[in-house]
Amino acid sequence: MLILTRKIDEEIIIDSQIKIKIISISENNIKLGITAPPNIEILRGEIYEKVVQSTREAFSQSKSGVAPLPKLKINKLNKKNEES
Repeated sequence: MLILTRKIDEEIIIDSQIKIKIISISENNIKLGITAPPNIEILRGEIYEKVVQSTREAFSQSKSGVAPLPKLKINKLNKKNEES
C-alpha cells in the first residue's frame, strides 16, 4: 500500500487518467474529488462489497434453482419418443 500525505487542493494522479483531489478535511472526514474516464467504475468500499456479495448469492441461487440445460433437452426428447 502506498501512503501519501496531501493538503487541501493537492492531487494524486493515477496512470495519467485518474485524478484524486483533496477537497476538504475535518475532524473525522476527508472529502475527495475523483476525475476518471467514464469506463472506470468508482465505488465506495462498502458498496463494492455489497455488490460482490449480492452477485455471489444470485449466482449460487441460479445454479441450484435451475436444472442444467442438457438434462432439460434429454427430458424433452424422451417425451417426444414416448409419444411416437
